[in-house]
Amino acid sequence: MRFIDLFAGIGGFHQALSNLGHECVFASEKKEHLAKLYELNYNIVPNRNIRDVNPSEIPDHDILCAGFPCQPFSKAGNMQGLQDENNGSFFDIIIEILQEKNPTYFILENVRNIESHDDFKTWDYISESLIGLGYNISKNVMSPHQYNIPQHRERLFIIGSRLPIDNFEWPPKVELTNTVRNFLHSENAKLVEEDRMDVIDIWQDFINILPTDKSLPGFPIWSMEFGATYPTEVPISELSNEELEKYKGSYGVPLKGLSYEEKIKNLPGYAVKNKGRLVYPDWKIRWINNNRELFIKNKRELVPIVKKLKKLTNKSWQKFEWNCGDVDRNIREHIIQFRASGVRIKKADFFPSLVTVSTQIPIIGWENRYLTPEEGARIQSFENITFPENITTCFGALGNAVNVKLVNLIAANLLPPVEENQVEIYLNQHIELRNAL
Repeated sequence: MRFIDLFAGIGGFHQALSNLGHECVFASEKKEHLAKLYELNYNIVPNRNIRDVNPSEIPDHDILCAGFPCQPFSKAGNMQGLQDENNGSFFDIIIEILQEKNPTYFILENVRNIESHDDFKTWDYISESLIGLGYNISKNVMSPHQYNIPQHRERLFIIGSRLPIDNFEWPPKVELTNTVRNFLHSENAKLVEEDRMDVIDIWQDFINILPTDKSLPGFPIWSMEFGATYPTEVPISELSNEELEKYKGSYGVPLKGLSYEEKIKNLPGYAVKNKGRLVYPDWKIRWINNNRELFIKNKRELVPIVKKLKKLTNKSWQKFEWNCGDVDRNIREHIIQFRASGVRIKKADFFPSLVTVSTQIPIIGWENRYLTPEEGARIQSFENITFPENITTCFGALGNAVNVKLVNLIAANLLPPVEENQVEIYLNQHIELRNAL
C-alpha cells in the first residue's frame, strides 16, 4: 500500500511502514536539514511547506501518517493548542487532506496531553472532525517501556479506518527484559565538561552530608532558599523598598541597606516574576518552606556547600532533583540531566524521554559521558540511517521523532499483511470503497 509521511522529521513513520512492505509516495518536512537527510535516507524529496500544497496535488495514497507538531499541546510548550498561530492549524490541514484524498487508514501521533488539553475540548474537536469524515477511530497512550524498550515516553496514538475496526487491537504490553545497558554500545562519546563535573561533585557533597537514616528529599532542592526569609504570602512587586528591608534574599543575603534594584537582584528569579498573583501557588510555597526547613536542620554542614552553589553562574545548576528514591546515593551510578528546572538525577532503570533541547542530553553517570546519537536512535528504534552532523540538531530530531517500533506494532495490527493474495483482496475492497465515496 501507499502512504504519505507528514511532518516527517527523520522518518519514523517511513521506517516503520517501509519495514512492513508499504511504499511512501509523498513526504513533507519544513526544516531544510531534515528534508535533506530524508532525501538521503529514503530517496524522496520532501515538500517543504505543507501549507502551500493543494490537497488535490498530493498523490493518491492508502495511509496517511502524521506526527503533527506537539508544541501547542505539550506541557513544555505554550499550551495554546489549536489556537497556536504557528502550529495549531496543522491538524486542520490533515483534515483537508483526508477529506480530499480519502485514504482508507491514518495513524496520528502527538503528546499525551493533547487528550486532556483545554478541558478535553481539543480532543472533542479532533475526534468529531475525524468521525465526521466517516472514519472509525480509536486512541491509545503508549510508551516504549511497555514494549521492551527502557524509555518512558508516553504518546497518544490515534488510528482511523474507513473499514470496520471491530477486530483491531492495540499491541499488548510486554514484560520489560531489556536494561538501559543493553542500549549502550557506542564509541567516540562526548565526555562531560569539567564545569559540569564540578557541579555534580558539589551536589554529591550535598547528598553526603544528609543523614543516611532518612530518605533523601523527594522535593526539588532550590538552594537559593537556604537562609532566605522573604515572604511568600504576597508578591514581591507589592512590597516597598522599606518593607523589603526586614528580609533576607537568596542564600540568606540581608536586604537591609541595599538599593531596590540590588534587593531584586538578590531574590530568586521565580519570586521576582510572581507579578499579578496575590499569592504563590500552594505547591511553590510548600517547596520553598521545605527547602528553608532543610537548611535550618542541617545548617552547620550545609554552609560550606552553599558557598560553592552561590558561585555557580548558571542559576539552573543551583537546583537539584533526586528521582532515585533510596537507592545508591552515588550520583555517578545514575543518569544525569542538566535541565532548566535543575540538575536531575534519575535511576538507571529507564532512559528519560529524549527532548529537543541539546543541553538536556542524558549523561551516563558511571561512564562520565553523554548519550550518543547512535544510542539515541537505538532507543527510538531507528536502524541504518544517517544523522545530522551537529549533535544539537541530531537530538532535536530524535526528540521530535516517533518511535519506529511502536508505529510498526500498530500498523501491523491495523493494516492487512503485504501478501499477494491478501493485497489483491484489499485492492478490490479499496477500489469499491473509493468508488462509493
